[in-house]
This record gives sequence, C-alpha cells and structure tokens, in this order.
Amino acid sequence: MLINRNILTLDEFTIQQMRGFPAATGELSSLLRDIGLAAKRVNVEVNKAGLVDILGDYGTTNVQGEEVKKLDIYANNQFVGVLKHGISCAGIASEELDDIVVFNDEVSNNSKYICMFDPLDGSGNIDVNISIGTIFCIYKRVSELGKPCTKEDFLQPGNRQVAAGYVIYGSSTMFVYATRRGVNGFTLDQAIGEFSLSHPDIKCPPDGKIYSVNHGNFFQYEKGVKEYITACQKKDKSNGGPYTQRYIGSMVADVHRNLIKGGIFTYPGTIDKPKGKLRLLYECNPFAFIVEIAGGRATDGTRRIMDIKPTELHQRTPFFVGSKNMMDELDTYLVQ
Repeated sequence: MLINRNILTLDEFTIQQMRGFPAATGELSSLLRDIGLAAKRVNVEVNKAGLVDILGDYGTTNVQGEEVKKLDIYANNQFVGVLKHGISCAGIASEELDDIVVFNDEVSNNSKYICMFDPLDGSGNIDVNISIGTIFCIYKRVSELGKPCTKEDFLQPGNRQVAAGYVIYGSSTMFVYATRRGVNGFTLDQAIGEFSLSHPDIKCPPDGKIYSVNHGNFFQYEKGVKEYITACQKKDKSNGGPYTQRYIGSMVADVHRNLIKGGIFTYPGTIDKPKGKLRLLYECNPFAFIVEIAGGRATDGTRRIMDIKPTELHQRTPFFVGSKNMMDELDTYLVQ
C-alpha cells in the first residue's frame, strides 16, 4: 500500500506547529494527541454500538437533569482516563460530572493546562444512527503550578482559551481543532488508525444559505428571534436568499456543516428557559473560539460569548454562532 507522505497525521502536524515556537514545551501538543487517542477509542464503540450492549439509557440522570445514555458514560470514562494517565493535564470538567476532577499527583500538579469537554454531544441521537460528537476546550491554569488545580482554573472567560475543538462521528470521523494560529481538520484514516490532515486552514464563509434552529420552539422565542426566523423563510434572490433550514439536533453536526459551508446556528432562550439550554463552558465557548478563529462570530444575542465571565461550572446561555455577515444581519433583529 502506498502512503501519501504529503498528508500529515495529527501527531506530525502538532509537532510541526511546535517547531515554530522554540520555547514550547510540547505539553499542548501532547494534550491534543491524548484527546485524539480518546476520540479514537470512542469512535470504535460508536461504530459498533448497534452490535453491543451500549445503546439505550444508563438509568441515571446527569447534573443537567438529562437521561444519561450508556455511550455517554463510556465516552466520559475514556476521556477522563486518557487525560488522567497523560502528562499534560492538571484536571478536567465534564458535562457528565457534577464537579471538577483534580488529577492530584506530582506530574499533573505541574501541568499547565486544564480541559473541559462534553464527551458525547447529541447523545439523544445515538439510538437512531445520526451524527454525534465530542466538544472540548483547553485553558492555561491561573492557579499555582506544583499544586492541585482549582475551580478558578475552570471559571475563566472563553477569550482565554488556548485551544478548542470537536470530534464528529459521522460518515467519516473528523477531529477539528483551533488555536490562535488557525483551524485545521483531520479525518480518521481507518486503514492506519490515524487522524490525517484533510481540511487545512478552515475558513468560515462570510455568507451562507443555511439557518439552523428548532422550529418546534418558535412560539417560545422572543420577538426579535421570531422576526429573524420569519425573515429567513421569506428570503429570495432579491434579498440574498433563498435560505434553507437544516437542524439535526446534534450541535456538533449542525455547527460543523455551517463552518464548512457557511450558515448560522441558533439556540435561543425560551419563555420556559430564558437562560437557554446549552452550556457556556464546554459547549458554547469552544465553538465560539473555533468559529471566530475561522472568521465567524458568536454571541448570546447581546454579548460576545467569549467575553462572558462564568460564575458556575454548568452555566447555561442562549447561543448564536455562524458566518459573519449572517450574524451581523441577526444583530439587527436582536438589538432593537
């Protein structure tokens, strides 16, 4: 079998990037590779989920009050285990866990970074074979090195993220991550078991034709959101349309599509849940970082998502993210 050596694996790419920073310790590269390893393990189980006893509900609810799926637990355990046994992470926070997990050992206490993640976003789609994913973000600690990390390390605004990314388990498995140098996507080559660079330097188109929203909640939305959705439905060639509505119910899949093709994803607050449903720290901040680095924008309707100072680990927020010009148009409806 011929191997194209012009295609870099995730490991090769992160090492190559590190060469541009002579003072780099390699800790961030190591952490990204650990996340890639955990994602490959989860991918194996996702791909054979219909053949083993890993589908369905686990029988408990997480801190969000949502039913926990068996594959949620498996994915969470894989990410926690891999990061705990690595050398580049001082602690983690997960959607599935009530509180942070501190890796209180000598090596971990000297690690510069903490990681937050949603181990399996869109898990309600597991049983029906729709794309699901993992979301993660990485911060540099603010607590003293050499000591255990603290909750303050996790309650930082999104603008302090060092890196963020997601894995989408779909028709192919992709690992997409962003640093301040850019956004790059890697597709899992099943033949060699490696993520290989397939989408270098991803840019979010400034315009798009896709809007993603749960129309089932239309009458729960505030006036400006309803007016924007109605405007999207009325667009034709004379005003930049027509727009197409696409909503999968798995944020990783929806935002990934819009990042590549151009579009806008909206998850507004409702009358019943004015603070929204999505979690700020490990769902919205990572995607805001990725999309902004790629040229798009992300807000809660009034503020830049990454400027919000979190006060709770599982804090929720309305979320609007996507192509810059589409987000600018949305602003005219929300800021009235």
